[in-house]
Amino acid sequence: MSQKEIEVILTRQLATCLAVPTFIVDPDGTLLFYNEPAELILGRRYEETGEMPAEIWTTTFHPTDEEDRPLPPEILPLTRALAERKPTHGEFWIRGLDKVRRHLDVVAFPLSGQAGRFLGGVALFWEVQE
Repeated sequence: MSQKEIEVILTRQLATCLAVPTFIVDPDGTLLFYNEPAELILGRRYEETGEMPAEIWTTTFHPTDEEDRPLPPEILPLTRALAERKPTHGEFWIRGLDKVRRHLDVVAFPLSGQAGRFLGGVALFWEVQE
């Protein structure tokens, strides 16, 4: 694991204390961390998945629309927040690694460090109770 920027380290530390599911990526979209509440929704502990490139996580968790049609990675809130470098919001469904389909509401935003350094993005999400 490479050395991370202090802001990323602190964001990860904050995520470990939050009750809201949190997902952190670097500027290239590589998954750096997700917290314990996110593990319950994603269906696997972070220690079991570890870091993974965007090409993997954007399909591993099987994001779909309401009719269960696959969504292209570029329309997911976190990938949009990275590309546009502004906060985004969206709803979609995933089939976690535990094979359970869940409806999610997601808010994502770019992570900026001091002097405007672009450090990646963060997604906060929760399961929509039908």
